[in-house]
Amino acid sequence: MDLAESSHRPLSAAEILRPARPVKVGMISLGCAKNLVDAEVMLGDIVAHGMEVTAEADDADVVIINTCAFIDSAKEESIEAILDAHQARGLRKRRGQKLVVSGCMSQRFVKELANEMPEVDAFMGLDQISQAGEIVGTVLEQSGTSEVPLNFVTPRSRYIPDYTTPRFRLTPGHFAYLKIAEGCNHPCSFCVIPQMRGRHRSRSIESVEAEIRRLVQEGVKEINLISQDTTYYGMDLWDHRGGPRQPVDSARGPTLTRLLERIEEISGDFWVRLLYTHPAHWSLELMQAIAGSSKVVKYVDMPLQHIDEEMLTLMRRETSRQHIEELIHRLRSTIRGIYLRTTFIVGFPGETEKHFESLLEFMQRTRFERLGVFPYSQEEGSRAAKMGAQVSAPAKIARYHRAMR
Repeated sequence: MDLAESSHRPLSAAEILRPARPVKVGMISLGCAKNLVDAEVMLGDIVAHGMEVTAEADDADVVIINTCAFIDSAKEESIEAILDAHQARGLRKRRGQKLVVSGCMSQRFVKELANEMPEVDAFMGLDQISQAGEIVGTVLEQSGTSEVPLNFVTPRSRYIPDYTTPRFRLTPGHFAYLKIAEGCNHPCSFCVIPQMRGRHRSRSIESVEAEIRRLVQEGVKEINLISQDTTYYGMDLWDHRGGPRQPVDSARGPTLTRLLERIEEISGDFWVRLLYTHPAHWSLELMQAIAGSSKVVKYVDMPLQHIDEEMLTLMRRETSRQHIEELIHRLRSTIRGIYLRTTFIVGFPGETEKHFESLLEFMQRTRFERLGVFPYSQEEGSRAAKMGAQVSAPAKIARYHRAMR
């Protein structure tokens, strides 16, 4: 639905006589930190339209469920949240309360959800994040309930965050996430994020720098730089775009290194942390920039997913065991005192006991400072979902517990 096509009905006599009060909007945001930033931008736009944000569902004229669709459990949680919100408005006798669904699940499954969940008043996608206030206004203009939910979702997400977009921060006052890019170019066989969020799209260095300055002025001390792949930042802006195994190289254009150098010049008592890096893009210049920085925490989040060569190939991780082992050695020798955090997937299709034992041996020998393990989730639409040799659920859970011991 095009917002420009929405019609404005005349006010009723009751509405004219009723004292004006701001529209109140409540939100439940699920999933990752990237989705949380989207929620903050939506709420910021809602406030900019003269509406109020409320934490009390009883007070809300509109409730937004910002969904996640990364794995099956996240989709189940999102569906439960939508149904709970609908049931609650009936129990509270707030049948005039509007229910809007946003986020990755809305973006990916809007046709299915619209058919199966007519109780939802509207669906908005990832390209409508900065239009939330206008969408809420349009939804409120609809009298009663419609058998067909309003659909604002566009097929392909092109939205890029910008420092000029208002944000209603949901994190503690000293702490904030800052999204430096959107989308992902990697073809990991277990993942459907590129299908939902599109190809990698970097913000300009100037845009990120301006937002950091504003956050510091607001008293934020810790700024977490996030995207689907923070190490690929800027490479999509090069004259000759960096490939999936391209290391950070500032001679070719904007990079994470150049961004960190600009951040170093910002005055104030704050620090930044790097999350969601990819092993394929690390280079010596990036390591040296972190090692010599007074603003960047010596902490790196780098999901590896596996170490066995066959598993890395099946996962389409665009890296190798040798590269990973050499990279970890270089990180620890170049950035003194670095803390490495990683995550692994167990029970991926085709993973044998030998593959799993190889992973356990690597974990024990490498001794990461922080480590997480996840059982593989068979995601509809992913390459891995169609693979043979799917590992049984009991075997996946057993391997998870062994890895986390």
